[in-house]
This record gives sequence, structure tokens and C-alpha cells, in this order.
Amino acid sequence: MERRARSRRHLRVVSSTDTEETASVSSASVRYGDLADRRLASILAAEDTAERYGLTPYARSTCPVHRCWLHQCIAEPVHVSAATGHRWCPECESPVEVDIDEAGMGSVRLHCSRCGLLPDTTANREVLLACRTSLSAMHAGRRAKLYEVPDE
Repeated sequence: MERRARSRRHLRVVSSTDTEETASVSSASVRYGDLADRRLASILAAEDTAERYGLTPYARSTCPVHRCWLHQCIAEPVHVSAATGHRWCPECESPVEVDIDEAGMGSVRLHCSRCGLLPDTTANREVLLACRTSLSAMHAGRRAKLYEVPDE
């Protein structure tokens, strides 16, 4: 039995000797150089580079259009795609609303305001995963304070 090789794009490390790729990396860092959140800027630049090498745009935790964490702008109309089904209700063919609770447990919920259903499609599950990843990435730099040791 013959095994066929699977075609899969791999990400690779870009070295300083790769002039073409280095130029694109440095231009990405310049693009986000004015952002106050340096961790956000570096992840935006890294995801831009990864997308050029095969990362699907639907796996990003940041938004290059709005230059912020994805969960902060996912409710914008630009993130609705009827063609791919992202933030789209197939039952009534309308955009899906997004509810994100940043303060509490960081929950993300999609619902259709027209028919009231929770559209469970592959594309909408990708939206949920990307928003949850974005929330986690945003809070990753902040240490949770579980308890406080009193001064003695």
C-alpha cells in the first residue's frame, strides 16, 4: 500500500540572512510601532508574517484592520462573511451578534437576533475559538492575583 505525502504548509524561522523576508518582518514592526501595547504589536506583526507563510486569517487572535485584539472588534460589520459563514446565520441568512464578557469569565457567545438561534457552524466555531484565544492572549501578560500575603 502506497502512502501519499500530505501537502501541508509549514512555518519556518526567518533568519537575518533572508533579505526579502526580513524586509517584510521589519515593515510589519514599523506598521505597528505606534501601538502602546507592545505585546499586541509584536503578536500583530508575528501573525502578519505567519499569514504570509500559510496561517489562515481565521486563526488569528489579532485584527490587522483595526489593529487590536480580535475580540475587541469582532462585532464590526467588516468581520461578517456570508460567503464563508463567519458571523453568519444560515437559517435566516443574516449577520450574527457577538456578546463578549471581558470582565467576568471571558465568555464569548454568538446568537442570531433575527431568529434567536445559536448558529452552530464550523465557521462560527472558528469565530468563537479566535475570540477566546484573543481574550486569553490579551490577559496573558497580566498575572492573576489569587491571594495576598499579609505583611507581618
